[in-house]
Amino acid sequence: MILIPFFLPRIKKVTKKNAVHLIIVGYAGIFFPAFLFTLAETHINSSLAGMLNSLTPLFALIVGIFLYQSRPARNQYVGIIVGLIGALGLVSEGRTDFLQNTNIYALFIVVATLGYGIQANEVRFKLSGLNGVDITALAIMFAGPPAGIILFSTDLQHAYQSPAFWPSLAAVLTLATFGSVISLFIFNNLIKRTSALFATSVTYIIPIFAILWGIADGETITLFAIVNIVIVLVGVWMVNRKKAVVKS
Repeated sequence: MILIPFFLPRIKKVTKKNAVHLIIVGYAGIFFPAFLFTLAETHINSSLAGMLNSLTPLFALIVGIFLYQSRPARNQYVGIIVGLIGALGLVSEGRTDFLQNTNIYALFIVVATLGYGIQANEVRFKLSGLNGVDITALAIMFAGPPAGIILFSTDLQHAYQSPAFWPSLAAVLTLATFGSVISLFIFNNLIKRTSALFATSVTYIIPIFAILWGIADGETITLFAIVNIVIVLVGVWMVNRKKAVVKS
């Protein structure tokens, strides 16, 4: 609904050549991950979810090499691994108990991050004629109707009767606005201006912002967290230090 004013003027930009790639972006990077993440996080803890989300740059690297003939520079391989180590340290906080009670639902997030890797490479290599706003609006145009059908065929009576319904609905709208629309605008533009690897490597920075929000709420930051923040930033810097040599 938020994107209606954006995609209506851009429908004419859809062609036979780019329609398939927009559909791939819409479903691999938006539709399926939205359901997979929310379903998974009703059965696994947030630490494990955050750690698995850090697989996104790794999948972007693997998918790019095998499906899109991407040729990353050596320092980008190293940067991906370094950033992953730092992100795992931030999410785990040096503990291993996040692995307890791991179940099949953890694989849902793995599949979702694979979708993010496909999305990033599609945007980078297959949609060169569109900008970030175009891609976001048109991709969601393809993914939105099936999601709407699922929504309106779902029995919401029990949820509506809950005292938490309206605050929860407000949270969903906030996530839609900032977590989907605005973030996808920025993310897709970032891919266009840099590379799929660099854009997805910002996933490693998510735990850093989580820590900053925690500090704002009165939590303390440990030396272990500071060390891992530095490791993450070094990894991201290495990924973007030299552009990869790619073949589209």
